Amino acid sequence: MSRYRTHTCGQLRSEQVGTEVKLAGWVHRKRDHGNLLFIDLRDHYGITQIVAESGSEAFKQMEGLRSEYVISAVGKVVARTGDTINPNLPTGSVEVVVTTIEVLGEAADLPMPVFGEQEYPEDIRLKYRFLDLRRERLHNNIILRSKVISSIRRRMTDQGFMEFQTPILTASSPEGARDFLVPSRLHPGKFYALPQAPQQFKQLIMVSGFDRYFQIAPCFRDEDARKDRSPGEFYQLDVEMSFVEQDDVFNAVGPVIHGVFQEFANGRDCGPAEFPRIPYRESMLKYGSDKPDLRNPIILADVTEVFRGSGFGVFARNIENGAVVRGIPAPGAATRPRSFFDKTNDWARQEGAAGLGYIIFDNGEAKGPIAKFLDADRVALLKKLGNVQDGDAIFFACDKELPAAKLAGQARIRIGDELDICEKNVFKFCWIVDFPMFEYNEDDKKVDFSHNPFSMPQGGLEALNTQDPLTINAYQYDIVCNGVELSSGAIRNHKPEIMYKAFEIAGYGPEVVEDKFGGMLNAFKFGAPPHGGIAPGIDRIVMLLADEPNIREIVLFPMNQQAQDLMMQAPSEATMKQLRELHIRVHAPELDKKSS
Repeated sequence: MSRYRTHTCGQLRSEQVGTEVKLAGWVHRKRDHGNLLFIDLRDHYGITQIVAESGSEAFKQMEGLRSEYVISAVGKVVARTGDTINPNLPTGSVEVVVTTIEVLGEAADLPMPVFGEQEYPEDIRLKYRFLDLRRERLHNNIILRSKVISSIRRRMTDQGFMEFQTPILTASSPEGARDFLVPSRLHPGKFYALPQAPQQFKQLIMVSGFDRYFQIAPCFRDEDARKDRSPGEFYQLDVEMSFVEQDDVFNAVGPVIHGVFQEFANGRDCGPAEFPRIPYRESMLKYGSDKPDLRNPIILADVTEVFRGSGFGVFARNIENGAVVRGIPAPGAATRPRSFFDKTNDWARQEGAAGLGYIIFDNGEAKGPIAKFLDADRVALLKKLGNVQDGDAIFFACDKELPAAKLAGQARIRIGDELDICEKNVFKFCWIVDFPMFEYNEDDKKVDFSHNPFSMPQGGLEALNTQDPLTINAYQYDIVCNGVELSSGAIRNHKPEIMYKAFEIAGYGPEVVEDKFGGMLNAFKFGAPPHGGIAPGIDRIVMLLADEPNIREIVLFPMNQQAQDLMMQAPSEATMKQLRELHIRVHAPELDKKSS
């Protein structure tokens, strides 16, 4: 028998009535009923009610206990009767009448309570994260995270994947985000980088003759925080496969993701096991995003032709200058008050747009500030293209193609929420496929990679040599669930000549490719198999399954939005001894004299 306990606080049932037991845990809640003292004793596994009668030695001991004291209690299990039974606790049919108590650890005054789930400022929660993690919701989120990772590992190994670990200290690689740099003591003036992802290493694993690799991989990016992205570090299910095409990756990884969601859906619908595939350009047209939330039934429409040459001069002139018009249907919105339309317009202005025009279809008429500029034929075409009918309304975003799509996509989300027409208690997945290989960089006035420079262009070297770069698609794909990008992946470019050409189109000469990616490029020259992979984000998967709006709620020890660890006081200043060993001199930026 353990010195501290014979049972956990979530273990006792009616079968143990009459048994002497020993429990250990935290004082969750204490209630004084005069001649009886009750304590809800909590450990990792659950809560058991313990009780002491007035006059007993245990009663005197319990009187001195405070919230979050750690104790061990010996007593007899008795049955609760009548309305004393707590149906909300697995142990609610019994309690323990205590004979002796030992205090294992005292607790100071709490900066935040553990009992209850009331909201507390984030800085307090992060500074005292060890207390926050004792609270039921957050504790359960971390347990869920562990179970999800275990399930993923099992599903991957069942499919013949092998788990390998790639280096944490590596070379800097231009992968789209800032690196975290680590100074080298042995090589003064040189730096390692923490990996933004194991991208090159996992491809080299395939070149090394291994066939199916996976890893629950830590990734490090010096990026600003968002609700679905932690600053500093995150974890992903890193996957790579040899001798595969796009469908092979989908057939291997799709069932893993769907299976994990089914396992932990807790009654929510996960849809079909085979995810629908939506080409990137179709997604941008229909949903205004490459991360569409398919719970929202609104489908955007290209209604440019309705306004081309129309009496609505603002749109007509913009169209002549290369703009497009996207329609955002609002099903059933004709009965909404004027304030609904005004607030939607105000929101668009806050987003930096000129506003959202609209037309309401009510009692066979087209109404609203724009309707009078359209003749009957144009109104009929609008209803057809926008798939709207009497009782509906439709908003409009007019701009260049990409900004119009983005505004319409954001409006689609807002309108769907405002009208409360989105499906609930469901996970809707899709593959986004056929991403453009290149895009035009307006800032630098040049063609650049749009997604992943290591991807195989559709059509291979011939496409790179003969097609307009902006018309070339890549074998790149994302998994999206409920508007959240869970993963990105691609079939890789494993041929040196294709890599050289792709980087040449993006403005990088062979010397740049050899300098930045020399290890992988050199490996490709010695026989590389066709290969591809993907990297679903563990944090985002758990965030969705836990139904949490912020990724910090499913991470054990997260940083705040300023990338600070308030509990461990990181980042911190280095000592002079450490700096001298690293041959580094710190030159901190001068503070603004006005602010100081």
